[in-house]
Amino acid sequence: MSEHTSLYRKYRPSNFRDVLGQDHIVSVLQKAIENKTPNHAYIFTGSRGIGKTSIARIFARELGVNEADIYEIDSASYTGVDNIRELIESATVLPMLSPYKVYILDEVHMLSKNAFNAFLKGLEEPPKHVIYILATTELNKLLDTIISRCEVHNFKKPSIDILSLVIKDVVKKEGLSIDDESTKLIAMSGDESFRDTLSVLQKVIASVDGKKIENIEHILNIPDISLIDEIIDKVVKGEQVFENIDKLKQNNTDGKIVYDLFMDRLRSRLREGKDKEKVLILFAKALENYRHMRFVNAFLVLEVVCG
Repeated sequence: MSEHTSLYRKYRPSNFRDVLGQDHIVSVLQKAIENKTPNHAYIFTGSRGIGKTSIARIFARELGVNEADIYEIDSASYTGVDNIRELIESATVLPMLSPYKVYILDEVHMLSKNAFNAFLKGLEEPPKHVIYILATTELNKLLDTIISRCEVHNFKKPSIDILSLVIKDVVKKEGLSIDDESTKLIAMSGDESFRDTLSVLQKVIASVDGKKIENIEHILNIPDISLIDEIIDKVVKGEQVFENIDKLKQNNTDGKIVYDLFMDRLRSRLREGKDKEKVLILFAKALENYRHMRFVNAFLVLEVVCG
């Protein structure tokens, strides 16, 4: 693999068969293609790097739209009213080589309020040959009047299992091999994103010698599993663990990775049946507090759970 090649771009899904974890969306889009009844406007919403623009492009191609009639626009640099007016005006022109013109507006929440109001007119009376696909990570920033005129699809974050499948597939295609533990660590480091996961994998591939990917904790700055086990053992015994958590902090370890490893080790303990009742209580508490990591440092959440 060339060091300048992006794995995410290289292995971006090119058809619906390659798409993982979004069956609830793919099935609806495929039905629209089969029945030749696509909507005039869609909203694809979900976190970053989970395939919104990839599926938008696949959908366009499956509708028979030539690349020349697919327009992908970065809304962050296209925020003004005049930009949107130009877009709406260009949309009135018939497609060059296709039955439709498809406009994919990425990060559409970045449009200004005035730009949204201007765009609303285009959504109310769109030409029959135009399909708008609005991709966003922040649906709450879109006007209700925009949302109500679109078919909304909520993208799921990929699970560790799905990310692991992607990692193993890409590693195999790159002519390498990887053990299960390394696969899991890379998937955990991917922050529930296909793009970020493959970026982590690219970093790992560039750092290992030979054809086997293993023992990558030092590459990802991930603590030894025994340190996590020690914390769990102490909590089960009713001992304080703040010093242990401070040691993990001092190593500049990613707090979310530590928390994910903590929960993974708790799952393993539950399967083993060791200290099952106490571990189950700890796991329930950890799971309950997982959502707070979006707003609070993961180490603080861990301290609360283990305190």
